[in-house]
Amino acid sequence: MNLFFTCGDYNGIGPEVAVKTLSAFQKQKQHKLYISIPQNVFEEVRTLTKKKFPVEYIADVSKANSDKRIVSVLLLPKGKIVLGKTTKQSGMTAFSSIQKAFDAVQRGFADCIITAPISKEAFHKAGIKYPGHTELFADWTNAKDHLMFFHSAKMRAALLTIHVPIASVSDMLSEKLITSKLRIVQDSLKKDFGVPSPNIAVLGLNPHAGESGLLGREEKDVFASVMKKFGKSVSGPFPADAFFGNHSYKKYDALVGAYHDQVLIPFKMLSFEDGVNFTAGLPIVRTSPDHGTAFDIAGKGIANPLSMIAAANLAVIICSNRKRYAKKN
Repeated sequence: MNLFFTCGDYNGIGPEVAVKTLSAFQKQKQHKLYISIPQNVFEEVRTLTKKKFPVEYIADVSKANSDKRIVSVLLLPKGKIVLGKTTKQSGMTAFSSIQKAFDAVQRGFADCIITAPISKEAFHKAGIKYPGHTELFADWTNAKDHLMFFHSAKMRAALLTIHVPIASVSDMLSEKLITSKLRIVQDSLKKDFGVPSPNIAVLGLNPHAGESGLLGREEKDVFASVMKKFGKSVSGPFPADAFFGNHSYKKYDALVGAYHDQVLIPFKMLSFEDGVNFTAGLPIVRTSPDHGTAFDIAGKGIANPLSMIAAANLAVIICSNRKRYAKKN
């Protein structure tokens, strides 16, 4: 498998967790590894982490050595490091790294992309219009139906809405949107995770899932009609607090929440170290650690790479599952 890593925002822990992950995978010598990053950032992080492995510096992915023992570093312009700060240059470099990774996949040199954390503020300073990786890759691949999916050893969870204000969530939850997202979850569980007959739970938007309309009508007016379409394969909508409090998530192959924090707070409490963010519904495979740039510990050498390692492992699994699914279907 050919794995392509991005550097993320180099003023955060992205390069550190990427290098630590590259070191862990390079020892296995099972996959060809790429990363796009400024040389000065890469060398500084290798010194910080004391990770020694064979590397080559190249300008284009087509020039890479096929030897799996050698990590191929696609060079980006020199970056001015200002640890713990968002800068226009760090935002543009993070974006350029993603572009290199996407180009490698499109040209057939890489099978999947593992993205290090970016800063939305740095993206904004660099004039980049995308609020996150999910929206960016969806645009580049013309994927109209996609969603943010989270995976760990304890839970799989997906979002109906992504990076939107809470005040906008209710207006967005149409029957069409919920139906589309649930179909993506079903398809992804089958194709990407090898679950032949997925069992999915849906969380309500309101407290107590609306309490029969007393605390909000979205569950009765929108969710209920969608549930009927899917029959026994989809259950809910459930009150979110009781669902997590009773550990009901353990009974399902995946759960689907209405908005960001409804899902991410419990998910990160359970799986902060090994949680993975996966964009379902894309024609390419892209995973990411489920944590941010952690500017507060940047440059200290103490960043935990387990989530990044888990993201790389999941990317390999999904690629393999997709190939098997394609052969069967």
